[in-house]
Amino acid sequence: MTESAFIHRFEPAANAGSPPLLLLHGTGGDENDLLGLGRMISPGSALLSPRGRVLEHGMPRFFRRLAEGVFDEDDLRRRANELGDFVTEARQRYSIAAPVAVGFSNGANIAAALLLLKPEVLAGAILLRAMVPLSDPPKAALGGKPVLLLSGQADPIVPASNSAHLAALLSQAGASVTHKVLPAGHRLSQADVTLARDWIGNIDAKAA
Repeated sequence: MTESAFIHRFEPAANAGSPPLLLLHGTGGDENDLLGLGRMISPGSALLSPRGRVLEHGMPRFFRRLAEGVFDEDDLRRRANELGDFVTEARQRYSIAAPVAVGFSNGANIAAALLLLKPEVLAGAILLRAMVPLSDPPKAALGGKPVLLLSGQADPIVPASNSAHLAALLSQAGASVTHKVLPAGHRLSQADVTLARDWIGNIDAKAA
């Protein structure tokens, strides 16, 4: 791997027909955080789980922020490109197809940025409590890539207008977006797991 490599975990596929997942943790998480979620929503998938390379008060993140909900967009663009390069390298190393990103909070935000900045890196995405990542996003061509956006009705961090804007932004870029607002806050619920598992199952069935 090159200098853009991330500390990460990789679990090979137990079912060659299941899409590989790129697991992207939230603030303070690491490469182990979402492995259990990945196994629950898509048993048998290869799992690629990197650790964010930015530290905020000792807590790993995927990019810097200036304040709660205020992103350092220059850093975000640079880090998204680094992550995209890592995924490309990991695909070659582990012989996997383009993954579906499964991101939570900070991880969901960089996944959304990846979709807009380097759409060829991902086959789709599950965005859990994501925000609009870029105030002036590039014109991306997402060509029908499937995206599941799960928001919390009582989320104190992500305003409903922001997640709705993200859904519209990705749709306008050509993604096939499913946006659901759950009776939840910023933390994940069983409904997130169930909806993500069903959505991945439908992607699997269409691919077959």
